[in-house]
Amino acid sequence: MLHRIATLAFVSAAAAAQPADTTVAKRTSWGDPDLTGYYTNKYEYGTPLERPAAFEGRRVDDIAADELAALVAKRQDEALERAPFFGGDPLGRIGNSAEFRDIYEVTRGSRAWLLVDPPDGRVPAVLPEARARLQEAASRRGTFGPGPFDGPQDFTLWERCITRGLPGSMLPGGYGNSYQIVQSPGYVAIRYEMVHDTRVIPLNGGTHLPSSLTFDMGDARGHWEGDTLVVETTNFRQRSAYLGANAAALRLTERFKRTSPTTVEWSVTVEDPTTWAAPWTFSMPLTRNDAEAVELYECHEGNHAIFNVLRGARAAEREQHSR
Repeated sequence: MLHRIATLAFVSAAAAAQPADTTVAKRTSWGDPDLTGYYTNKYEYGTPLERPAAFEGRRVDDIAADELAALVAKRQDEALERAPFFGGDPLGRIGNSAEFRDIYEVTRGSRAWLLVDPPDGRVPAVLPEARARLQEAASRRGTFGPGPFDGPQDFTLWERCITRGLPGSMLPGGYGNSYQIVQSPGYVAIRYEMVHDTRVIPLNGGTHLPSSLTFDMGDARGHWEGDTLVVETTNFRQRSAYLGANAAALRLTERFKRTSPTTVEWSVTVEDPTTWAAPWTFSMPLTRNDAEAVELYECHEGNHAIFNVLRGARAAEREQHSR
């Protein structure tokens, strides 16, 4: 294991030292398709998962270039309108900090919406037996919700600086949208800037770990299908299961395929026959940007904020009881 980690670290350092490619990289020195590099998906900040009602009856590929340009310009305006509230003040007097600079490049977005299958752009129907579970998961909004704030468990894993889960760790946010793909013989590693997760994916396509072993990012197994990296992930923990899915039944299948010298198309197929009536898939581009390496993400602000919110909640209770 130490040899594998050392190999990944060496390859990571070598990849970071290389200039950006000007042609599509064909193969690594050991023969695998080459996906290494730093990437971002910040341009899709604000792109909805499902098809907006205004495009009813159309597929994502039907959207003309001028329509998309108008759409992303509108998203950019909306992002700027929300920016003053990123500081936490409900009146917008504080404004946003420099960390939220990713929101200023939304006009480079390339998608009207992300969901590509089913073709109607809508997540399949939720099964009746799963509705209560999904509603409960959606209600956990941490400091962005009304509470109660009785303990750390009332905050999201993101706010607790634990994880954004999978695929949440590679979905665009207001900042921290840098990722690094590192390869070595038999392994691919993906570093996520936000909440500092790293996945090490064996390329043996083998059997997953026993179901009794669960992880917030799941247990990943990868293999190559031609030039496409296919990663199948199971063994999730319920607390971090995507959109409140049933962790015991959830299976995510990712595909990474280089589509240009600077772009890797990333798609995710979500399967959970106990939650949705059918599998569904969304997709977005990862854009090569070696100028934006993964920065150190010292997630302590959230830790202090949780203490302060809990203190505030207790103070409010004391004031109420003293009346």
